[in-house]
Amino acid sequence: MNSSMINAMVSMNGLQQKLDLLADNIANVNTVGYKRKEATFEDLLNNIKRQPDAFSQVGRLTPMNFNQGWGSKMTMVQPNLSQGPMQGTDKETDIAIEGNALFEVEVGSAGNRAYTRNGAFQLTVGANGDTILATEDGYPIVANVRDAETGNVVEGNIVVPQGYSLRVNPDGTVLGVSSARTIELGSIKLLQASRPAALTAVSDNLFVIADGINVGDVVQEIVPDSENLISLRQGYLEQSNVELTDEMTELINVQRAYQLAARALSSSDTMMSLANGLRA
Repeated sequence: MNSSMINAMVSMNGLQQKLDLLADNIANVNTVGYKRKEATFEDLLNNIKRQPDAFSQVGRLTPMNFNQGWGSKMTMVQPNLSQGPMQGTDKETDIAIEGNALFEVEVGSAGNRAYTRNGAFQLTVGANGDTILATEDGYPIVANVRDAETGNVVEGNIVVPQGYSLRVNPDGTVLGVSSARTIELGSIKLLQASRPAALTAVSDNLFVIADGINVGDVVQEIVPDSENLISLRQGYLEQSNVELTDEMTELINVQRAYQLAARALSSSDTMMSLANGLRA
């Protein structure tokens, strides 16, 4: 009876985590660029129990030994990076990614990097007073720009001079357009995730890579072209890829599994109470 209670308790704990994950997905059904989270479960190790020889009776059909399970647990949560629907906004700072890629942004003063599919950008004032392209939360977008002194291409920000408007080409190059001239501002850096399971979802609709994991093993820089089917669309936003009907169906299934485990726990408690009430 103790083993059945442990089995039910462990399973209920994993199912509660799954319910929290589904609730997070449903809450972000209208969040721009949100990627639904998916959970992976696996069984805990089983014990093989051997019954005493006295149980071996004539006519017994069931085997002497049996497996004793200890429930299941959630082992991994990873984002589903499938494409979400596009919605036109006609706003020049809104940029959507078509295909498997991520924007890179700078977070914190130490220059740490995070990744997102949310292309609802804005023009904001940077630390040095330049007008730069950043997320709605103020994180600067990482781009490949040409150094004015050396002429080499280095990582930096998209700086928009006064009087210029943005034009973003499908290959990621960004131009500044005015009535008099057109100048090149750089190219938005895109990365492709080869190990989505190593991306950890954090606040502000961002993904980060945990300490101790080699960044190059998780994401690699990629240039949009006709072969990889990756492109940028200015004036569009990618919506959440959460399907509400699928999430609600999964929610019902998990709730029923949770109720079944809770009933098993209650039955084990009842059996233990009856055993404790027995008198010799």
